[in-house]
Amino acid sequence: MTAMSTVLIADDHPLFRVALRLAVHAVAPAARVIECDCFDSLQAMVRSHPSADLILLDLMMPGVDGMTSMQFLADEFPSMRVAVVSALPAEIWQRTAEALGAIAYIHKSLGPEAMQAVIRRLLDGDDDRDKPGAARRLGIARPEDPLKVKLGRLSPQELRILMLLKDARPNKQIAADLGISESTVKTHISTLLRKLGLSTRVQAAVLAQKLMTQR
Repeated sequence: MTAMSTVLIADDHPLFRVALRLAVHAVAPAARVIECDCFDSLQAMVRSHPSADLILLDLMMPGVDGMTSMQFLADEFPSMRVAVVSALPAEIWQRTAEALGAIAYIHKSLGPEAMQAVIRRLLDGDDDRDKPGAARRLGIARPEDPLKVKLGRLSPQELRILMLLKDARPNKQIAADLGISESTVKTHISTLLRKLGLSTRVQAAVLAQKLMTQR
């Protein structure tokens, strides 16, 4: 944790922004906290503070639904440390957020002490990606419906590629975005189509778009 950490908070609920600010200052009293309440102000905030130590991001704010804000940060600020703070309970939200680069998925039901403990770890450089039991620790429900079960079978890399397919990106661009070969991209696409029971990448793109906007 740096002596003067900068933490960005993006949440449209003023009382929850206060709770997050208090949690940050409880573990980092000298931290600079900057807040916003909608997608437009989120864009301006991160562009003004691209070297912030941490952003605490609510997925559901005015001007944005689902994973759109996470996709924006992944595309334009891939090195930014983003922790999603959400009331959405399904594990697939956690896995998709992490596939897009989120370092943690924090459920809003956490109490003040638990929230402070998570924020302290994140400011110290830790994260929850690929840690066994992370979903259980954060109180996220296990998938129940057939689609979520299928999505749960995808690897993080397959989830990343699924999200990229929604923009009709060609294999060459996906390979460049992820730093892998085109042949590897083709293999991942074939595997994710099989796991999801789909026939074409267009079907996968439609599914990815649905995941980006559903509540």
